[in-house]
Amino acid sequence: MKLYTYWRSTSSYRVRIALALKGLEATQSFVHLVRNGGEQHGESYRALNPQGRLPALELDDGTILTQSPAIIEYLEEIYPAPALLPRDPIMRSKVRAVAAIIGCDIHPLHNVAPLSYLRRTLGHAEPEVTAWITTWIGQGLAAVDALIGEEGYCFGPQPGLADVYLLPQVYAARRFQVPMDSCPRILRVERLCNDHPAFQSAHPSMQGDAE
Repeated sequence: MKLYTYWRSTSSYRVRIALALKGLEATQSFVHLVRNGGEQHGESYRALNPQGRLPALELDDGTILTQSPAIIEYLEEIYPAPALLPRDPIMRSKVRAVAAIIGCDIHPLHNVAPLSYLRRTLGHAEPEVTAWITTWIGQGLAAVDALIGEEGYCFGPQPGLADVYLLPQVYAARRFQVPMDSCPRILRVERLCNDHPAFQSAHPSMQGDAE
């Protein structure tokens, strides 16, 4: 498999963690989101992913998968062990809800495209953009903190789908200097994940294109 990725891409980070947790290897092809206006907009990458977003996963037969939730679901279905989702349907729903808060409600609002639109098209100054980022990440993580468990990882003694989504979002929160003192459960999960080899290997600082 080949993963089209960028070291600081939150969505790519999720897929890197999922691959590592399942013990899967993928060759990395780096797509710089800033250089030359963003390599994701180039014809060669658009031919793979018409949306021009990361990540994309190329399977051995050349099939291209896009969108991190769909890629992670594919990995879970094809490589079910170790499982990222619990067996109990109610718990599966709770785990997916946390993943959805992060993937649908938090991350899209601080992605490269909307931030560029705020700055360049709408003309917002940097303090206004920072306030936007802090507001939506802060509110979203406060909800996540209330929904995850009181011990272990997000939902138990082993990391799962919620942790796969949470750690990249925590990385983004720290990057944008969003206060997290009011999220003790998230901070606990962060400490556990920071000691886990799969999360360590997937961390942005460990990637070949890290700057």
